[in-house]
Amino acid sequence: MLQVLWCPFDHDPWSAPLPRLRWRRRSAIGPRLTAMPPPHEDAEAWYVPDACVVDPERVVEYPSYDLPREVWSQIQEAARRVEADHGWEYDTDLAVASGIKVGGYPGWTQSPDWPVCMCGVRMEHLLTIATWEFSRGDERRWVPLEDRPAMIGWGFDSPDDHPWRSLQNPAGLMLGDAGGIYIFVCTSCPERPHDHRFDCS
Repeated sequence: MLQVLWCPFDHDPWSAPLPRLRWRRRSAIGPRLTAMPPPHEDAEAWYVPDACVVDPERVVEYPSYDLPREVWSQIQEAARRVEADHGWEYDTDLAVASGIKVGGYPGWTQSPDWPVCMCGVRMEHLLTIATWEFSRGDERRWVPLEDRPAMIGWGFDSPDDHPWRSLQNPAGLMLGDAGGIYIFVCTSCPERPHDHRFDCS
């Protein structure tokens, strides 16, 4: 079992929360807590996630910033046709899925910065903790089907009680300027060392 621990204070070098991973054997885990312990009284409120339901769904995504140029030159005409026919843009609708996710690709805002393990192997993206589940109201491809009716009439100038606001940020996080933390792991090493990157606009 993977346990992700999250320190809700600013840490160097990015002035962001610090994630830590613990791999544990299921047999070594005791009884579950009936309630989460409260965060430290000095914790940054925007770094403490609100209680919310995890409703995972499997999606297919493709690299954006990590897409090799030679591959882009091979698919750019097809991407233009999809945009003309369906209105879907490669970067926002087909490439990297927004939101909190396991696996896939980091949604880099800055230049890609993949960590390399001490063994010399580039680490794999394990988990993204994102501020928002989708970054713009027009990024409808990544909004779950069951939530799309609540998006009717959305707009950034909509009142605070409009349903799209809670759909966009159910965990109540604000990481930098609506950024995210990417957690990476080396699957080549038996102890599964990990690293992370903070990324925002």
